[in-house]
Amino acid sequence: MNKSETNGTRYDLRDSHKRREKNVYIMLLVNAFKFIFDMFCFYFVWLYFRYGHFAVTTTIGFRYNFYITIGYLVLFYWFSRTYNAFQFGYFRIRAIAFSQFLSQVFAIALVYIGVSVAWRRVRNPLPFLFLLVVFLVFDVIWAYFGSWFFYKINPSKRTILIYRDQLARKRFGAIKGQPIERLFKIVDEIEYDGSFHELAVKLDDYDAVFVAGVNSRCRNGILKYCKEKGIPGFVLPHVGDAIMQEAKHIQSFDSPVLYVNRTVVDPIYAFFKRTFDILASGTAIIILSPLMLITALIIRLYDKGPAFYKQIRLTKDGREFKILKFRSMRIDAERDGVARLSSGDNDDRITPIGKIIRKCRIDELPQLFNIFKGDMSVVGPRPERPEIAEQYYEHIPAFNLRLQVKAGLTGYAQIYGKYNTDPYEKLEFDLLYINQMNFLTDLKLCFATFSILFLPESTTGIETGQMTALINENEYEDKA
Repeated sequence: MNKSETNGTRYDLRDSHKRREKNVYIMLLVNAFKFIFDMFCFYFVWLYFRYGHFAVTTTIGFRYNFYITIGYLVLFYWFSRTYNAFQFGYFRIRAIAFSQFLSQVFAIALVYIGVSVAWRRVRNPLPFLFLLVVFLVFDVIWAYFGSWFFYKINPSKRTILIYRDQLARKRFGAIKGQPIERLFKIVDEIEYDGSFHELAVKLDDYDAVFVAGVNSRCRNGILKYCKEKGIPGFVLPHVGDAIMQEAKHIQSFDSPVLYVNRTVVDPIYAFFKRTFDILASGTAIIILSPLMLITALIIRLYDKGPAFYKQIRLTKDGREFKILKFRSMRIDAERDGVARLSSGDNDDRITPIGKIIRKCRIDELPQLFNIFKGDMSVVGPRPERPEIAEQYYEHIPAFNLRLQVKAGLTGYAQIYGKYNTDPYEKLEFDLLYINQMNFLTDLKLCFATFSILFLPESTTGIETGQMTALINENEYEDKA
C-alpha cells in the first residue's frame, strides 16, 4: 500500500468515526427530549396531585416540588437502564415501549409510596393513573418513532460471521429474525479457526464482525482489527473470559499481574443480602399466601395428588437441599426414575393446571420458603438436580464454578436466557453475576425479573426426547 492509499484509508476511518460519534450524540439528544417530556408531564400532574390544580401562583413549596420531580427523573433513568428502555436497534418496538412504560410505573409508584409515608396519609392516586395512560400512548408512539429514526441514521452494516464449529454457530442462531438482524445484515459466514493474518485480508469488505469459538490468537487479532478500524465487533466469550472479569490488578510486581481466586463474598454484603432475602421472602409469603392457598387447593382437587413437589437440588459448595415447587406434572411423571428436563408445551407429563401455573411462574412461588429458610437466595444461579449437574460436569468441568455462591430464584440466566439455555451459556451468565455481585446488582436483577414474567419465549423447554439442555455432548470437549 503506497502513502496516498494509507492517507486515504486514514481519512476514511476518521470520517467514519466522526459519523459514528455524530449519530451517538443525535440519539442522545433524541432520548434527552423524551426525558424532558416525561419530566414536565410528571411535574404538572404532581402539582395537581398536591394542590388540586395545575397553575400555582405562589412560589411556596417550589423547592420541594423540584426535588420530587428530580427524584422521579432519577428513578425513571435507573429503571430505564435496568430494562434497556432506549436500546433502539437491539430490541423489538413493543419491547422498548413496554420497557419504558414499566420504568415509569415503578418510578411513579415509588414516588407515590414515598410521599404517602412522608405525609402519613394516602392521597387519591387517580392523577398518577391518568399520567400512566398518557405515558402508555406516548411510549408506543415514541418507540415507533425512535426505532424508525435510529435505522434511518444507522444504515444496515455488511456483517461477517466467523465461527469455529457448528456448536458455536448454533449459539449465534438467535440473530435470525431478531431486530438486530436489520442493523447487522449477515452477508457471509466462515467456519474458521486458523491464523488471523490469513483472515485479515477478507475483513476489509465488511462493516461488522461476529466471532464465536475461534482460538484466542485469532480472536485477539479480530478484536484489535475492530478497534483500529472502528467497526463493531461481537464476541461470544469463553468461560475463561468470564473468570478474568473478576481478576484484580496486583501492584506488588514489576509487570502487570492479574490475581484470580475462588470467589469469597464480602461479609458486609453477605449480611445485607441475607437480610434482604428474609425481608423480601417473608413479605412475599404474607402477600401471596391467598394465591398460594388457592393454587394448592386447585392442584389437590384436580387429581387428588400432592399440591407440592419436592426435589433434590444443589446450592453453594455442592450442598444438597429439597427445593419446593407447586406440582405441575402428573404424579407418575418420573416413574422410570430418570431425571430429565421438561420439553415445554410438548411435554405430555404437564397437567392442564400445570401449564397455567408455569406460564404465570406461580409454580415457583413455594421457593420463597427455601429463601426464607436460607437454602436459596433471591438472586443467584438456578439450582440444578445432582443427576443433571453430573452430566454437565462430564462435558463442562467448569460447570461447578456456579456453586461458588448460594443458588437463587432469579439471575442473569433466568432473565436473559431461557429454560433450555445451553449449559455452557448458563455458566457464563452465572459467572458474570458472580464476578460483579453487589446489592445494587441484586436490586437491578430483582426489578428486571418483572419484565420477563409473561414472555412465552423465556419458558421454552428442551426438545422432546432430550434429558438435559446439552446441544451435542461430543461438541463440548474442546470448550470445557
